[in-house]
Amino acid sequence: MFNRSSSHSIARHSVWIAVLTAMAFVEVRLAGAQAQTPETTDQGSTPYGRWTNGVSDDPEFFPIAVWLQAPKNAKRYRDAGINLYVGLYRGPTEEQLRVLDEAGMETICSQNGVGLNSEFSDVIVGWMHGDEPDNAQARRDGKGYGPPIEPQVIVENYERLRAADPTRPIFLNLGQGVAYDNYIGRGVRRNHLEDYPEYIKGCDIVSFDIYPVVHRKEQIAGKLEYVPKGVERLRRWADPKQIVWNCIECSRISNTEVKPTAEQVRSEVWMSLIHGSQGIIYFVHQFEPRFREASLLDDPELLAGVTAINRQIRQLAPVLNSPTVDDVMQVVSEPEDASIKTLCKRHGGKEYVFAVNLQNRDVNATFQLTPSTSVSDVDVLGEERTLRINDGQFQDAFGGYGVHLYRIR
Repeated sequence: MFNRSSSHSIARHSVWIAVLTAMAFVEVRLAGAQAQTPETTDQGSTPYGRWTNGVSDDPEFFPIAVWLQAPKNAKRYRDAGINLYVGLYRGPTEEQLRVLDEAGMETICSQNGVGLNSEFSDVIVGWMHGDEPDNAQARRDGKGYGPPIEPQVIVENYERLRAADPTRPIFLNLGQGVAYDNYIGRGVRRNHLEDYPEYIKGCDIVSFDIYPVVHRKEQIAGKLEYVPKGVERLRRWADPKQIVWNCIECSRISNTEVKPTAEQVRSEVWMSLIHGSQGIIYFVHQFEPRFREASLLDDPELLAGVTAINRQIRQLAPVLNSPTVDDVMQVVSEPEDASIKTLCKRHGGKEYVFAVNLQNRDVNATFQLTPSTSVSDVDVLGEERTLRINDGQFQDAFGGYGVHLYRIR
């Protein structure tokens, strides 16, 4: 989950190493058997109905998670619109599960005897592999890094995890190599994209992380489009019945010079959703200039922005869980080589168009409605403005990486 680079070694963060080691230790010893996951149906249900103890299949629920946080902060995260914990440090323990239960927070965590038998096991809605097995793994003697964990090991662990509990999905988070081909952190498997379809065979929910705002490499730094690039690849590599989530940077991590703004976080979130992500995980750890596990909660401005993003996602959850439609409109951009990506949904007798500018420059877009669509107005959600339809078209301006959400009535 943390962005390693040649100039910024993960070895500097002993807490993080302990997290990865503990999670990997649990993973190699515990259980699973392969199960398929249903796709979203025409009725707009979510893809989680296969599992009796899994993530909610209520169409009004959309997973908005936070990565590896202390359960004592669960109530504060709930107030920010977060409804899921992914990862429990050296857990799950009975006390961690009790605190989450009290806060009304669910979790995806490593599988162990406590989690399988706890009186609070209802808060567990999925099991997880160790983080980023596709990256070079720290050697046990502390002397550098060895190769990544082989995909076949992940598949075998998946089968063990499912054998122990087929009622919950198995989650796998992959590293930035999903989107960044030449990522040095993959070691000897650098530039081997063929590994990823094999890793994905070992899970029901697959995620990945790349954090472009705070990235140290010039090729990636500031280029938010790497986030949807990774989502798009996971969708392509995964079986249609598998579920794709992704991680979003929500702190300065180890970059003391820059941190994401609320608007950049919003852009990354909606880029992800428009490209087919079905769950968001915020990474809120800060390692430099000093360690803060819950840095988001200590940042009033960013916290307010993220809370607003989450509120809008929760309001639109039934729409996001509705069928995607392809016959609503066409988009023409100016300049011509600009890239406006859209996601079109139909829900409650209305059509929704979610649109994002994939480039860091201003773009004007013309949305041409299909001839069969008879409408006069378009509401721009969250912006308190309405656009008028003229000759079956409406126009709007997008700033760099700008997002607009439309409801056609």
